[in-house]
Amino acid sequence: MKALFTPEVRLIGKVMSMELKRQNVIVANIANVHTPGYQPLELTFEKELQSALGLDMVGRITRTDKQHVPAVFTPENFGPEWEKAFKPRKIHGEDRVNIDKETAKLAKNSLHYNALTQVIKTNFDGVRNIITEGSR
Repeated sequence: MKALFTPEVRLIGKVMSMELKRQNVIVANIANVHTPGYQPLELTFEKELQSALGLDMVGRITRTDKQHVPAVFTPENFGPEWEKAFKPRKIHGEDRVNIDKETAKLAKNSLHYNALTQVIKTNFDGVRNIITEGSR
């Protein structure tokens, strides 16, 4: 079954998992808007993802031969251990939840997640098309 899905699809699944975790952190912040002393948490992973994908490689060359040191992303190196490194952090300097900021973060995160679901859906539609056309 692993061969059925491309490395990109597996990567999108992992990013969707991180987006869902972020959604839960934002919802927890909103739920605690009136809790005295509660400090909002934030989950970020974009810089680490860009680094894992090799998109932060300013001035570096990419791998053009098998014997070169890899400079591009491999899904095998982007696994559960990577996800475990991300812990929600407290936002210093803020002593309460700003409902407007959290609502904006919630909307942005939902848009990201929905866009990723569309990409996955397109992939599954392609697989379904191959199966149905192959059975004819």
